[in-house]
Amino acid sequence: MTASEETSVVRYARQGPVATVTLNRPDYRNAQNSAMTYALDRAFYRAAEDDEVKVVVLAGEGRHFSAGHDIGSPGRDAHLPFDRKAGLWWDHSDKAGAESRFARESEVYLGMCRRWRELPKPVIASVQGACVAGGLMLAWICDLIVAADDAFFADPVVRMGIPGVEYFAHPWVLPPRIAKEFLYTGDRMPAQRAYELGMVNRVVPRAELVEKTRELAERIAEMPRMGLALTKRAVNQAEDLQGLHTGLDSVFGLHHLAHAHNAETARDSLGGMDVKKMKEAGS
Repeated sequence: MTASEETSVVRYARQGPVATVTLNRPDYRNAQNSAMTYALDRAFYRAAEDDEVKVVVLAGEGRHFSAGHDIGSPGRDAHLPFDRKAGLWWDHSDKAGAESRFARESEVYLGMCRRWRELPKPVIASVQGACVAGGLMLAWICDLIVAADDAFFADPVVRMGIPGVEYFAHPWVLPPRIAKEFLYTGDRMPAQRAYELGMVNRVVPRAELVEKTRELAERIAEMPRMGLALTKRAVNQAEDLQGLHTGLDSVFGLHHLAHAHNAETARDSLGGMDVKKMKEAGS
């Protein structure tokens, strides 16, 4: 049995017990504008509610999984209002300054990522090419990561004067000294290195990424649904006991201190680092 739905920015398809959610802005390396983020939220809700779905795969259309948050495409829509569900903050679009940024990012980034992490079904990230900044946030809320051999991971936002992306899971998915190097340099981490450090579960040839991810998803789907849900909750609770939940809160505050500092001392809240300058710096 197959069910599918396509939108302009996110595709949803189910084949048997596996739902595949695909980021669909390949012309912009799947940069995440708000339209994509809210469409992704709806897709995850759909997968959670469908009793036929046992496992969810998160993928990216085209050469890259995701180049991160949209900071400069023609579809950038951070100023627009959307129907909020992830938190109780008010609409950001008619507010100014730090109030606007904090309200929006509490909803779209920290709030949604936390909720997606708690989706009571296993979620597997299928990653090729770039998985950068906001792309890391999407991969890291997944339970497993299967990476193509051409995949690379990076969080270059320290170049903006910002201490990492909003969902600051770095010291939990990487050893602390590696996390510091990863952030201090902004360098790309190849898939094989990510595998060696335990951030990635499997590295496969690019041509086999879809097949190998699906094989793993179908194998997991043979397990009882309730057993999978409780196991996921158990491991997530262990991470939270190790400080993940409170760590995310504390660094989110530092993230917004950096935005406010940039807004006072630089051209904008990103420290004047637009897409062109980030590319010139090697991102």
